[in-house]
Amino acid sequence: MPLGTLDRSPPPFFKQGPSALSKLMFFSALSLFLMVADTRFRITQPVRAALATALYPVQWLALQPVRAVQGGGEYFTTLNQAKTASDDAGKKLALQSLRAGQVEQLTQENTRLRKLMGLREQLAVPVMAAEVLYDAADPYTRKVIIDKGMAQGVDLGSPVLDESGVLGQVTRVHPLVSEVTLLIDRDLAIPVLNVRTGARSVAYGDPTVSGSGLELRFMGSNSDVQQGDLLTTSGVDGVYPPGLPVAKISRIERRAESAFAKIFCTPQALVTGARHVIVVKPGTGQIPPRPEADAPEPAPKKKGAAK
Repeated sequence: MPLGTLDRSPPPFFKQGPSALSKLMFFSALSLFLMVADTRFRITQPVRAALATALYPVQWLALQPVRAVQGGGEYFTTLNQAKTASDDAGKKLALQSLRAGQVEQLTQENTRLRKLMGLREQLAVPVMAAEVLYDAADPYTRKVIIDKGMAQGVDLGSPVLDESGVLGQVTRVHPLVSEVTLLIDRDLAIPVLNVRTGARSVAYGDPTVSGSGLELRFMGSNSDVQQGDLLTTSGVDGVYPPGLPVAKISRIERRAESAFAKIFCTPQALVTGARHVIVVKPGTGQIPPRPEADAPEPAPKKKGAAK
């Protein structure tokens, strides 16, 4: 046999299939097809659900040691927190019980004193819930529009409150809506009472265009006012019920050249973001009518007058 006819290539040990490049191209195309098909048609969703269901017991068993360690640490932490919360709740409950007893006792004493002194009883004031619709269009005033009007029984001059204190007063009533002038409006004034000292005064809206507070006017430079004093409604005007929070004193300016101090206050109510409010019936109906003036006595006749 001639040597040129001999096959010099080594015999393969294993049966060879397609080339590596062919396999790479095939599996790349298959992967791309499966990704597009899964994105468009969700064909692998049942497979994933089946695999997740089959592997759930394995995952649960693998997580048990971690959960046991975490649960042990959380148990002691939660136990301490629960004990602390229980102690705080007990203290708050005891304090609330004490205050409730004091309030009840003071209410009874107030009732007895009013009966003893012949004063009239404090009447319950009817209220009505309303919602702020929008701010008034006038940029130089501080007013809002609420969704209650004449048809719902809103009266002109009714005080308007939010959850923190006095918000303003109804200054215009329409059939279905009403206009509320806020406390910070320059044209609104409200009689207030300093809770700490018992001194009465009048709070006016901030006169500046960008103002968002109140000002106590005509208070002497030596008046007993301090930063942080709470101002409530005094009730002397017969419109606002007494005791409603109005504002807190935020800044005091005492000047030697002026006989009055400039006292600035921050409203307690959310005057720039109130959403739900309460309209209170004005207290003018609770004020007793003014006594009629007595008829003037006839002038005495002069002596020697002709009969």
